[in-house]
Amino acid sequence: MIRSGDEYRHDPMFPTLREFLTALERDGQLHRVRERVSPVLEIAAVADRESKSPAPTRSASGSPCPPSGSAKRNDPRFHHLGGRALLFENVQGSDVPVLINAFGSYRRMEMALGCHDQGHTPGGFDALGAVIGALAKPEPPKSLGELVDKARQFLPLLRVPPKRRARAGLCQQVVLKGDQVDLRRWPIIRCWPHDGDFAALGYPAATNDDIPGVEGATDAPPASREAWISQFRGRYITLAGIHTIHADDIGNPKPSSHNIGMYRVQMFGPRHMAMHWHMHHDGARHWRSWKARGQRMPVAIVLGGESVLPYSGTAPLPPGISELLLAGFLNRGGIELCPCVTVPLHVPANAEIVIEGYVSHEAGPIGWDPRDPAAGPLGPGAVFEGPFGDHTGFYSMPDRYPLLEVTAITHRRDPIYPTTVVGLPPQEDYFLGKATERLFFPLLKTIIHDVEDYDLPMFGAFHNCAFIKIKKGYPAQARRMMHSVWGAGQMAWTKTVVVVDDDVDVHDTAAVLRAAGERCVPGRDIERVRGPLDILDHAAPFLGVGMKIGLDATRKWPGAETHRVLEPLAAELCKTGDLPAVMGDAARATEQRVRELEGLRDLVIDARVPAELGGWWLLVKIRKQRPGDGQRAVKALGSIADDVALPRWTVVVGEDADIDRFDDALFHWLAHAAGERDDYLSVCGRRIAFDATAKAPGDERQGQPVRPWPPILKMPTEVVQGLQTRGLLPRG
Repeated sequence: MIRSGDEYRHDPMFPTLREFLTALERDGQLHRVRERVSPVLEIAAVADRESKSPAPTRSASGSPCPPSGSAKRNDPRFHHLGGRALLFENVQGSDVPVLINAFGSYRRMEMALGCHDQGHTPGGFDALGAVIGALAKPEPPKSLGELVDKARQFLPLLRVPPKRRARAGLCQQVVLKGDQVDLRRWPIIRCWPHDGDFAALGYPAATNDDIPGVEGATDAPPASREAWISQFRGRYITLAGIHTIHADDIGNPKPSSHNIGMYRVQMFGPRHMAMHWHMHHDGARHWRSWKARGQRMPVAIVLGGESVLPYSGTAPLPPGISELLLAGFLNRGGIELCPCVTVPLHVPANAEIVIEGYVSHEAGPIGWDPRDPAAGPLGPGAVFEGPFGDHTGFYSMPDRYPLLEVTAITHRRDPIYPTTVVGLPPQEDYFLGKATERLFFPLLKTIIHDVEDYDLPMFGAFHNCAFIKIKKGYPAQARRMMHSVWGAGQMAWTKTVVVVDDDVDVHDTAAVLRAAGERCVPGRDIERVRGPLDILDHAAPFLGVGMKIGLDATRKWPGAETHRVLEPLAAELCKTGDLPAVMGDAARATEQRVRELEGLRDLVIDARVPAELGGWWLLVKIRKQRPGDGQRAVKALGSIADDVALPRWTVVVGEDADIDRFDDALFHWLAHAAGERDDYLSVCGRRIAFDATAKAPGDERQGQPVRPWPPILKMPTEVVQGLQTRGLLPRG
């Protein structure tokens, strides 16, 4: 699949997607799917199942190809997952093959970044992080030998800047303009059943009817509308680098603001798409600069290219630091760029496909709901985008975003279309996120010196939880750490921070949760702060704003952290002292009593006190039938606290959660609970319970509202069964 015409080759990394694909196949990491599949749900369904299965550990020749020791140390429970990369060679409606899950394991991510055992930096993500840390905080040489070593160390930085060429790139072997542009010919996938179907979630079906270039209007001929809905509705580009520049950089041959973000892009017609980005991302900041000028914004959507590009587009770099510099560093050579054909931007010359266009500057802000009489009209230059099955495991709700008009599509003569599906973890994005966790740890440590190590557990979906380890040297140090994390770049959006002592393995989720049970008294040791949250946090009472909590799970200093004035109710009402763990027969008795709660037998499905969490956590699953059922269950549990041993932490979840897997239950806890609305502290402060059920109007509490609540992501049974019948999915 590698042709001699690949004129932009440079070693030692993978300069094109197809060379990376060839390496994956040689390493036993690729599976070719030759059966005909639909881009509507079927590709996503196969990839979703594959991502949750064990990854290959032997190459095509039978030699071992396991993940690195770094991966095993930092992710002891899940390092083996990820399945195989999948190449769908026969996609309905398109002659372009689809590559998915290419970065969906530790081994494949390590190959992509060159830190696998045959790479330029063996040792996994930790090895690359150490190099970045040394460059970020160099020590002066003490001898001539050290000076030479330092020169070698900094030599890669001389090759980092992108290389802008005037000639066309491989990505422009075929150029389509004007009427030749038709997005419907490309194997853009629909990932989840409600993607793009805002009417299914209760929004007016005709919201986008009057927008020129947008297909599927409610007043279109029925056959035409049905064809659009079944074949093209809710299809998204999901693994592209979105290239933009700040308006002040227009005309600059080397724009310092050149940004690459990885944002979803929804197809709305043959030449129209919706540009979605979160308000705090650089792409949105660039768009606001063009909006202020009253000019539409040029954009290039780039698929494929060097193997380092997808990760670089997701990396949490500070504003003003181009992802192209990081990509060049990881690539061990600057990324080759060529000029676009219809927009004033440069793009990676080795890409497979480039979609060029302009984003309207006229669109209004997000937070628009057509059901609100006070919302006003959608307005020009905008489209009602979404819903979209997101990495949270739920749909992100639809909203107003700017319209993108495509002016050209360029591609290689035999392109490969890379894509991804996100949803309930683990998915491909889990391994991209874990790369960030380790690569950026040395940089985090330069900002927050006390951090000994940290972990972003799978159940937190990255923005919902961070575990922080410190070597405690003074009282309230853990609280200082929480606020430092909430002020550190993109970690500012972290909803829950748990701080532990240095004798706790921060990568052992159960050990951290046991420490929270043993060392964190909720009424005394929880820190609360109101601030910005991730836009995708549907539990937040307000869009992007809510309560963040920190759990001080460190040993306490007598006096300063345990004085009775800090917990007066506990001193008066909890005469028997601190709570013990609930284990063995006591745990089984508690579970049985909860299942038989008087007046709640129609509500409670099951209860668990997981032994691996040390007897400190009670997980209760209920069948929520109406608003207030979660509150009712929590209050009923409180009524039996004097009769049965209740653990310190209780989480009440709905029917979608699996309490036999504590990770899944805790995933629902962080996804569905807002600190200012959904937690219940016992009178003496020794226990706390969380209503982690899905909310609806009527679940308001403490004056905190409930916003529109998204459904959890589920693949339709008929899609799964159809794939099983054709042998594309295992049964069971």
